Amino acid sequence: MSVAPLSVTAPEIVPIKRALLSVSDKSGIIEFAKALADKGVELVSTGGTCKAIADAGIAVKDISEITEFPEIMDGRVKTLHPRVHGGLLGARSVAAHTDAMKEHGIPEIDLLVVNLYPFEETIKKGADYATTVENIDIGGPAMIRASAKNHAFVTTLVDPADYVDLLALINEHGGVPVEARKGYAAKAFARTAAYDAAISGWFADALAIESPTYRAFGGELAEVMRYGENPHQKAGFYKTASTRPGVATATQVQGKKLSYNNINDTDAAFELVSEFDPSITSAVAIIKHANPCGVATGSSLKDAYEKALECDPVSAFGGIVALNKTLDAEAATEIIKIFTEVIIAPDATDDAKALIASKKNLRLLLAGSLADPREESMTVKSVSGGLLVQNRDNGNIDDLDLKIVTKRQPSEQELADLKFAFRVCKHVKSNAIVYVKDGATVGVGAGQMSRVDSARIAARKAEDAAEAAGHPEPLTNGCVVASDAFFPFADGLLAAAAAGATAVIQPGGSMRDQDVIDAADEAGLAMVMTGMRHFRH
Repeated sequence: MSVAPLSVTAPEIVPIKRALLSVSDKSGIIEFAKALADKGVELVSTGGTCKAIADAGIAVKDISEITEFPEIMDGRVKTLHPRVHGGLLGARSVAAHTDAMKEHGIPEIDLLVVNLYPFEETIKKGADYATTVENIDIGGPAMIRASAKNHAFVTTLVDPADYVDLLALINEHGGVPVEARKGYAAKAFARTAAYDAAISGWFADALAIESPTYRAFGGELAEVMRYGENPHQKAGFYKTASTRPGVATATQVQGKKLSYNNINDTDAAFELVSEFDPSITSAVAIIKHANPCGVATGSSLKDAYEKALECDPVSAFGGIVALNKTLDAEAATEIIKIFTEVIIAPDATDDAKALIASKKNLRLLLAGSLADPREESMTVKSVSGGLLVQNRDNGNIDDLDLKIVTKRQPSEQELADLKFAFRVCKHVKSNAIVYVKDGATVGVGAGQMSRVDSARIAARKAEDAAEAAGHPEPLTNGCVVASDAFFPFADGLLAAAAAGATAVIQPGGSMRDQDVIDAADEAGLAMVMTGMRHFRH
């Protein structure tokens, strides 16, 4: 049963007479406290915040002067007291509340300034269990929620970025207008929600709880975007506490702001290229609309880029380029020859940066390192009325027990290309077909309702690429082919064979597997089954 509402009359303007300041992030707090004190505001504070303000020569009361009770238990208990929460929660237009405040000597608190123990930063550093638990703030969220609920009378600040704006409001209005108090309250509840989401998510991971009864996700606004996927859609980019290298953690060296689609596609590109160990080979992935239009390995990044580009040079125009090694000048020289939206790499040489700088709108992102393709983490997708949550697809071809199911065995080169193809296929929208030859994609079919259509589209794109490059025949002749899921019938396999494929890799698991194997044998193909599917919707 819901709680009956109080008859609360919120004043239009609430002057700030007393402020409680208790912050973990002390950036700007001394200047803010001084500005409040200069306006005659009584300052009350806790622990390190109180000491910092006092050391700056600003008059401040320790919280114990209000509670008449010392901080105890290593500071765990200091603000959890009726004289604090009463001052934050008391509805000043309700006689019973004001009478109780007078009876118990509870002072009114008009402004609460709190930011929380650095829990998100603690888990980013990989702290141990005990340290992480100790960085769960209790008193801070309790005060924030109390004052935000009572925004009719109390202003709540949780972000140092709001100090200047609040002072401007006080200067202009002599206090804080009700609409501003509502806005600060909304931000405060969002902050505690994101904080609790980080805590609950960490617990689920630490305790290996696969499907917790309650799931919360939160993030901090990194950027308000011009629009979303389309100009009529509004969008924002929010960052979580995750430290996984990628577009969210990368440093943007130059170029325009990333758009919604840029971020989505860059994430897809970097996740794909991270599949390739830089200690083994150079790798480049070119992405368009979250699908690879060319992926290759090579003796150098330049070599890999040229091979990737040859797969589909038309689609690569305006695409995203991801590299698994430090971008060098040789590769940068080739990449900037066509219009490219974003380049992302672990790092870049100074010479490469100078070359990229000649294209002022080209975004260059440096991620610091590659993402771990085997890392266990979560992905989230919204549906109407709910969230679909699953483990990231961290299946790796190198970890699978491959089974050769045909009479013909794949050659050493075919097997290497099959593994490459299946690695790429994992990152292609289903239904996915990928043709590969000599460590490079030569045809990609993505996102079709029929696997046969994906096979045919990939072959047709290979024909177009061959014509554009002046090759006498498509590079699919003598290639291998990967399918993200099993062939339900032999028709998709035969379409790949017609395109020139000589070896096939697929998960298997169809009721008609034997029919497909028989068709492969009849066509003289080698076939490998992985036992792992890579649907990507």
